[in-house]
Amino acid sequence: MTERRVRVYDGKAALANAVAARFIKRLVETLAEQDRAHVVLTGGTMGEAVLAAVRESARRDTVDWSRVTFWWGDERYLPAGDPDRNETQSRHALLDALELSPAQVKAFPALGEHADIEAAAEAYAAELAAAAPAGATHPRFDITFLGVGGDGHIASLFPDHEAIRDTQHVVLAETNSPKPPPARLTLTLPVINSSERVWLVLAGADKAGALGLALADANPHDVPVAGVSGRARTVFFVDAEAAAEVPENLLTRERFWTAAHEIPAN
Repeated sequence: MTERRVRVYDGKAALANAVAARFIKRLVETLAEQDRAHVVLTGGTMGEAVLAAVRESARRDTVDWSRVTFWWGDERYLPAGDPDRNETQSRHALLDALELSPAQVKAFPALGEHADIEAAAEAYAAELAAAAPAGATHPRFDITFLGVGGDGHIASLFPDHEAIRDTQHVVLAETNSPKPPPARLTLTLPVINSSERVWLVLAGADKAGALGLALADANPHDVPVAGVSGRARTVFFVDAEAAAEVPENLLTRERFWTAAHEIPAN
C-alpha cells in the first residue's frame, strides 16, 4: 500500500513555500537518477501559489528544467490563453520564466483546436501515448499535483459522475461539470494513481470536510479524493484551517506530520 502522509503548515504562504522547496529538491534527486522527469500540474489558487514560489526560490535553477516535461491533470475547455485555463495560470506563475521548449509543455487542447471535446480528449490521449514507454498508454509520471474541491473532487473527477468510475480510458471529456465551465478535459483516476508520487495541496476551512473523508477512506465515487493513491507516496500538504476538523484518531504519528517534523529541503 502506498505511504500516505499529511503535512500541516501555519498558513497559505508557508504551505506554498514548503511545497515549492520540496518540489525543487525532489526534481533534483529524480534527475540525478534518470534522464527525464514528467510532472503533472494542477490549477487553482494553491497550485498557482506553489509554482510562483518555485519561480521566486533561490534554488530554482538547481533543477535542469530542460529535462522536465509538464502535463496537466485537467483543463477547462476554453480558448487558448483564457485566464481561467490551468495552462495559462501555470505559464504566468512559473513556466514562462523557465525558457522551456514547446515540446516540454504538454497542454490540453483548447476550444476550437479540434472538431469537438471528444476529439480533443482523444488527441491528448494520443499525445500521452506518444511519450509513453513501449506498451504503455502514458508516461511514467514522477510527481502529480492535485487540488481538492470542497466537495472532494480532484482534477475534473466529480462525486457521483461517471468519470470517477472509469477504468478504461486515459483522458475523458466532462461535459456537465458542477463547477463552471461545464466542459472540461481530465485524466482518469487510474492514470493519476499510476504516478510515483501524488501531492495534494489544499488550504482553507472549506476543505476540512474533504480532507477528513479522504483520510477516513470514504467511497471514492462519493468523495473522489479518497481514491487517490500514488505508487510510492501520497502526501496531503495542508494548512491548519484545512486540518482543523480532521478526527483526532486519524492524526496518528504514522499518518500525520506537522511542519516541525519536516525534512529540510537542502
